[in-house]
Amino acid sequence: MVVPDSQGIARQISVPVALLYSAVLFILIVLFVGFFFAAQYFSHRVSEVEVQKLRTENERLHDKYEQMRWDLAEVDSRYKDLVNKEIAIRTIFDLPEISTEERQLGIGGPESKTLAVMSTNEKFAFKTEQEVDRLLRLSTFEIEKYAEVEQDLTGLKDRLAHTPSIWPVKGWLSRGFGMKHDPFTGYKQMHRGLDIANRVGTPIMAPADGRVTQVGTVGNMGKMITIDHGYGFVTRYGHLSTTIAKRGDRVKRGDVIAMMGSTGYSTGPHLHYEVWRNGKALNPMSFILNEL
Repeated sequence: MVVPDSQGIARQISVPVALLYSAVLFILIVLFVGFFFAAQYFSHRVSEVEVQKLRTENERLHDKYEQMRWDLAEVDSRYKDLVNKEIAIRTIFDLPEISTEERQLGIGGPESKTLAVMSTNEKFAFKTEQEVDRLLRLSTFEIEKYAEVEQDLTGLKDRLAHTPSIWPVKGWLSRGFGMKHDPFTGYKQMHRGLDIANRVGTPIMAPADGRVTQVGTVGNMGKMITIDHGYGFVTRYGHLSTTIAKRGDRVKRGDVIAMMGSTGYSTGPHLHYEVWRNGKALNPMSFILNEL
C-alpha cells in the first residue's frame, strides 16, 4: 500500500515475492561486480607502481653490484701487489718461501648448480659474496705471513746489529789472517786476526753491538778487551794503550772502547783484532763491509 499524503489516494500494489528476491539479488550482484572491478582496477594500478618501483630498485642493485665487482677487482690487484712484495722481501732476505698451492687456501671447485635458476642480480650477489669471502680469507692469510716476515726481519735486524761488520779502527793493514811470518822469530805461525797500524791513541770502535766481558792485561796481547756480541760472535782487541769500556758495559756499533797502543808482544803501535764464532777463530775480513 502506497499513501502519498493526507489528501492523496492510497493505492495498493502487489509485488510477487520472487520478484522482490530477484531485485535484491540483482542489487547485490551489481554491488559485488562493482566492488570486484574497482578492486581489480586499484590493484592493477598499485601493482604497476610496485613493479616500477621494484624495477628501479633492481636496476640500482645491478649497478651497485657491478661497481662492487670493479672495486673488488681493484682490491684483488692490490692484494697481488702485496703478495709480490712479500715474495721479494723473502727472496732478498733468504726467508722461507710460501708455495702457490698453500696461498690458494683450497679455494675453487665446481660452480654451484643453484646459479642456473638465479636471476641476473642474484648471480651478481652470489658471485660478489664469493669474491668477498675469498679476498677476506686470502687477506687474513697474507696478514699472518707478513707478521711472520716482520718477526723474521726483527730477528735478522738484531742478529745483524750483533754481527761484527766494520773496521774497528782507522789505519793501515800491516798483517792479515792466516799463516804469517812472526816479526820476532821469522818463522811462520798462525795469526788469528788482523794487525791494523796507526798512531798511539787512535780511537778503537766496537764493530757491532755487544757486552764487554773482559778488560785487562793478558800475556802477549798486552792490554786487551773482549766483547761478546751474542749469536756465537766474540771479538778481541789487543796491544791497547788505554781502555775506555769497562767489564759489563753494553756497547753499540761505533762506540769508542779503547785507544791504540803497543803493549804486549808488539813491534809498534797497532791493533790486533780477532773475530771468533762458536770458539773458532775466523778471518775478520769475511765480515767487514766498509772500506778501511
